[in-house]
Amino acid sequence: MDDYGIKKYGISTTGNVFRNIPAGSLIEKALIKKEGRLSRAGCLCVETGQRTGRSPHDKYVVDTPAVHDKIAWGKVNQPASREQFEKVYQAIIQHFQDKDLYIFDGYAGANPKYSYGFRIINEKASQNLFISNLLIKPTPRELQHFQEDYLVLVAPDCHVDASVGLNSDVAVMIDYEKQIVLIAGTGYSGEIKKSIFCVMNYMLPQRNVFTMHCSANIGQDGNTALFFGLSGTGKTTLSTDPHRQLIGDDEHGWSRTSVFNFEGGCYAKCINLSQKNEPDIWDAVRFGAMAENVCLFEDTRIIDFDDDSITENTRVGYPLEFIKNIEPSGMGPIPKTIFFLAADAFGVLPPISKLDQNSAVYHFVSGYTSKLAGTENGITEPQATFSTCFGEPFLPMDPLLYAKQFQKRMTKAGSNVFLINTGWVGGSYGIGRRIPLKYTRAMIEAAINGELDYVSYEVDPFFNLNIPLFCPGVPHELLNPRTTWVSKDAYDMTAQKLVEMFQENFKQYTNFPEMIINAGPGGKINNTF
Repeated sequence: MDDYGIKKYGISTTGNVFRNIPAGSLIEKALIKKEGRLSRAGCLCVETGQRTGRSPHDKYVVDTPAVHDKIAWGKVNQPASREQFEKVYQAIIQHFQDKDLYIFDGYAGANPKYSYGFRIINEKASQNLFISNLLIKPTPRELQHFQEDYLVLVAPDCHVDASVGLNSDVAVMIDYEKQIVLIAGTGYSGEIKKSIFCVMNYMLPQRNVFTMHCSANIGQDGNTALFFGLSGTGKTTLSTDPHRQLIGDDEHGWSRTSVFNFEGGCYAKCINLSQKNEPDIWDAVRFGAMAENVCLFEDTRIIDFDDDSITENTRVGYPLEFIKNIEPSGMGPIPKTIFFLAADAFGVLPPISKLDQNSAVYHFVSGYTSKLAGTENGITEPQATFSTCFGEPFLPMDPLLYAKQFQKRMTKAGSNVFLINTGWVGGSYGIGRRIPLKYTRAMIEAAINGELDYVSYEVDPFFNLNIPLFCPGVPHELLNPRTTWVSKDAYDMTAQKLVEMFQENFKQYTNFPEMIINAGPGGKINNTF
């Protein structure tokens, strides 16, 4: 039996070892082992157990002299010793001894100059299907000569012993020196994807590539657009456009000459997914895709996308080719238009506003969105959420490094930057209404087409933002959020409260210049267009 070279990692098993086998074979093996069920459309549906999202308190970076000065240590990058890493490594090796193992050898980085090889070894066929959908598949010739840069061992049924001294029985550990990733004790597949993203966020900035948590698409005219945003803000939905080709939905690099996707697939949040609003994603949930923590109507085996009884964080992973309109190279020219997406549940941010270079850096670093009342226990009103550079959990190095790279790239490209509120107007969540998707799409289209370059703007006195007085296809009264509130006093109070949250959050960035700080909410500098 071919072990595909796993013995060099100390791995041996009495089970079978499979490498880069087709999706149909992986689905068949997952069903035999009762890892999941098929939906009516043929999507493999699995439940991830206790962990239905990432486990940030269980994420560690191995602290060694070779990497110590490069890592931004803290709550995001918790240090672990080499001894702790070795104990988890050996526990996984021991756990694998009687398991069937599934290897996927693939690439992250569509630009060959900045591509890295990853070997993922899974104990579950369903998770091997997931990562084979998400990474870039090698050609037969590439597979024959494949050499990994990083090894990723994934063992959700291997729980870490308390004697290791970690926070729980879950461990997500990255050893940047040995170039190994360990994932133990959690079945949430997003941990695999995001660990690889962390690696790219470590490797590529050191090669002068700006790494981004964003989606990207390209028009027939070669005009690239980027969409930054946290979970639930609409990155995947808004970048999946029938009139533009999708480059990628989540992770990209921006080199001196191009934007390129890190991945070969999409990992879309699918709670409340509808065929009307997101037809391309809807059609991608079929045979070959893997959905996590969704519920099925038992009589029909159709997925109930509105059911959040397991979690609100339902997900589906599928290869890019399941989307009709994609850019097959995974690459595009440097972007002319950049969007920051915020689902503002306070209902006070303008639906669209244009940012100058300083305010663009401010809002990039802030990475704002908000949680809704009721989505978590104890949340009775909207909660502001700030994630540094729209990707704080995945940034191993100093945020200032990523901010400087963004500023350098944006300035040199002369990109137009817009802040888009995909959340509420007319009141906070529960009182106001969600901004209709058709109007958000109209704003995006107008911005990309340059139609907002020739309109007048007014300055929002709270957030120091430039609001267009006109946008094609959008009702005039929707553009200024204050006019949509019945009580102007209530708007003013809510807006001031959010301004203070922005300011309080930005206090942590003590090494940013005053001109950046004053370009933000409540600031003193505004360059009106």
